[in-house]
Formats: sequence, structure tokens, C-alpha cells
Amino acid sequence: MKMLIYLFALVLPLACSQNKSISDTETYNDNYEIQEMVEESHSPSFQNSTTEDSDHSIEQKIIKESYLEFETKDLDHTYAQLSRFISQTKGYIQDDNATKGYNRITRSLVIRVPNTHFQTAIDSISNTVKYFDTKRISSKDVTEEFIDIEARLKAKKTLELRYLELLAKAKTVKEMLEIEKELSSIREDIEANQGRLKYLSNKVSLSTIHIVFYKTIVESKVTESYGSKMWMAIKSGFNALSLFILGLLHIWPFIIVAGISGYFFKRWLQNKSKK
Repeated sequence: MKMLIYLFALVLPLACSQNKSISDTETYNDNYEIQEMVEESHSPSFQNSTTEDSDHSIEQKIIKESYLEFETKDLDHTYAQLSRFISQTKGYIQDDNATKGYNRITRSLVIRVPNTHFQTAIDSISNTVKYFDTKRISSKDVTEEFIDIEARLKAKKTLELRYLELLAKAKTVKEMLEIEKELSSIREDIEANQGRLKYLSNKVSLSTIHIVFYKTIVESKVTESYGSKMWMAIKSGFNALSLFILGLLHIWPFIIVAGISGYFFKRWLQNKSKK
């Protein structure tokens, strides 16, 4: 019986240490797998393989833009025509700005139309314009960037799940804080990628057309009639008289002093002549 107790006392510490080493090995394996996944997500081979997988399921992404500038004789009529074309192509006016210069009245529009109706809108506008000062149409293929962002987003979301699993297994506050710090960084990357993806999707689905149309105006000087010149002269004389009277009012004390002085000087001359 004593022999069995001694054997149990020896085996128990070994079993506990073995369980602890197994637990530490599992934690190490989890950390190693997470680190390996982080390095793999940034490796070119991982990105290329993910890109190749996504390339089979994604369509071509093209951003289309145009800039049109032309002269018109009737701004309101031209605006009404453009509004009709925009309505027909299921677009909308994003920005509307009107300015007036020395000899020109200008109106600028920023129009967004569905990508599928972009060429229809350009053709409709071109059919009503005799001559374009500027006509520029551009297309930008963002398919590769689109695929790359989707691949990065997928990798980051997978990495986020693995860190959440690791967070559930964390046993100390230090481990939890370190994992949450990594999760915060990963989520920032996910939000940035999602924002960029949303921006590109909007640019691809809705094409942008900048339209500037203007009307040239000639400012002529107004000639004045002889009667108006006479009336202006009368007004000018009246204004001069008013200024003269106002000037006298400003120096009235000097006028009184001069009058009194003249009176006494005249009396003095008269008395002197009598003697």
C-alpha cells in the first residue's frame, strides 16, 4: 500500500507538467499559425494565387469620363436639351454652376449617368452641337486594382477570424491586449479597403460627364441725348450753388467780423474828412 502511494506521488507531478506542456504547445501553435498567416497574406505568391482565383469570377471594370465645352446662342434652350438627355439616360446633375465674365456668360454641369448609357448621352449631346471647343473622352481600366483590393479584403477578413479565435483562447490580460491591438489594425485595413472598393464601384457604375457651355455677349456703351446733357448741366450748377452756400455758412463768423470792421473803418474815414 505504501508502495502504491509513493508511485502515485511520483506520477502526479509528471502528468501535470505534461498537460502544461501540451497547453503551451497549443498556444505556441496558434501563435505560429497566426504569424504564418500574416506573412503569407503579404507574400506575392499568396496575392497572385488569390488574384488568379478571383480573376475568373470578376468582370472588367472601366471608369469612363468626358469633358465637353462649346458655345451656344441660347443658354436656357441648351440647358433644357441637356436636361432631357440626362433624363432619357437615367442620369442626374451632380453640380450646376453659372458665372458671368467680361463678355461671356458660362454654365458648368457635372453629370452622372449609368455606365451602360454613357455613349448614348455623348452621342445625343454631340448631335445638337455644331462645333466643340473641347471634346475629351477617357476610359480607365481598374479591373486589376479591383481584384487586388478584393483579394486583400478577403485575406484581412480571414486573418480577423483567426485572431478572434485566438482572443477567445487568451488567458492573460496582456495576451488579450496584444491581440486586440492587432485586431484594431486589421479592422482599419478592412475599412480602408472597403472604402476604396466602394469608391471604385461608384465610379465604374456611374460615368462622369463635365459640360461647359457659354454665350458670348457684346457690351455697348449707352449714348446720352442732348436733353439729358442739359439736365445734367443744370444739376451740376445747382450742386455748385449748394456747395457755395455751404461754404459761406462755414465762414459766417468771419463775414460778420469783416462787416463790423468795414462799418467802423468807414465811420473813421468820414470823421477824418470832416476835420
